[in-house]
Amino acid sequence: MVLFPSLFDGLARSVSIKKGRNLGRSDVGREAADALAKDAKKNELMRSSSGVVKSNKSDNFASVCSKRGQKGINQDRTVVWEEFGCQEDMIFCGIFDGHGPWGHIVAKRVRESVPSSLLCNWQETVALTSLEPDWDTESDRNLRLFDVWKQSYLKTYAAIDEELKQHRRIDSFHSGSTALTIVKQGEHLVIANVGDSRAVLATTSDDGNLVPLQLTVDFKPNIPEEAERITESKGRVFCLRDEPGVYRVWMPNAETPGLAISRAFGDYCVKDFGLISVPDVTQRNITNKDQFVILATDGVWDVISNQEAVKIVSSTEDREKSAKRLVEFAARAWKYKRQSIAMDDMSAICLFFHPKPFKHPNPIIKVSKEGHHE
Repeated sequence: MVLFPSLFDGLARSVSIKKGRNLGRSDVGREAADALAKDAKKNELMRSSSGVVKSNKSDNFASVCSKRGQKGINQDRTVVWEEFGCQEDMIFCGIFDGHGPWGHIVAKRVRESVPSSLLCNWQETVALTSLEPDWDTESDRNLRLFDVWKQSYLKTYAAIDEELKQHRRIDSFHSGSTALTIVKQGEHLVIANVGDSRAVLATTSDDGNLVPLQLTVDFKPNIPEEAERITESKGRVFCLRDEPGVYRVWMPNAETPGLAISRAFGDYCVKDFGLISVPDVTQRNITNKDQFVILATDGVWDVISNQEAVKIVSSTEDREKSAKRLVEFAARAWKYKRQSIAMDDMSAICLFFHPKPFKHPNPIIKVSKEGHHE
């Protein structure tokens, strides 16, 4: 297990002295993590808007793009933090999709809270785990590594959801946000998902073709396990007559809020009726066959398939523009496939694992008038 560098400990000590010795350990750790985030922004290792993030100390390269839809203010938020927690082999990526009147505020708050809080909880969990006996096999070490991240994620998301509930200046009763984040630590990838944003890995098959592998579940209310939890909590799941196939979550005795997702931060009007903010945490060990991963909000996936997304990104010569090109394709496809529906906000992060762009002999992709990719 790799503990935090001395920089983190030094920051924690300076915070403790500055704030006084009545601060708890978790408060000091959070302050130190926030200081690291501030320093990352200063050194252009963190980005919360469209653009690119590249560190000279790793092979990672991230392209980010967010585009406002036709429903008002853009409620999507993104963040990429290279050298996460001053660890040269770590990068954090997150994409958050707000909904409801305060959705953009909730998404922004979650984006600001998750990285630092996760970093703090990870450090504490690593410190506790380091006291346990060493495990000999690589399989055991990988299992313990994943367990540390999973416990850190569960603790982080529970705390942030509670903080939102208690926040006096943010009304999260009828508003909320999804959260899809990944941490790449060396060749180890940890994915945590709340909501219906999606992560898709581009990997090379045995026959040499680039194929998509979906890493997350779109948490819709009609998924059997999700529907069972909601109905057992007295919540309701059904479609409106003018929206066949679109299942939503409703309160027991009211025609609100009509959420099309089964997991989210906020939305406390239905938190007692089956909606949860517990993340689904999974892992993958990256091999030399894995080329990049795409994180995108549901506005992209509503009109672009996993295969199409991988083709669009892999055929983009300048990978700095890969996320922007994916979003632009989705925006054009929306006009053909969903003409009668206001276009949703669309955001994407493309994280490449290798220093050189992966060249794949894909044809130029065009969107036909019918909305299909050729």
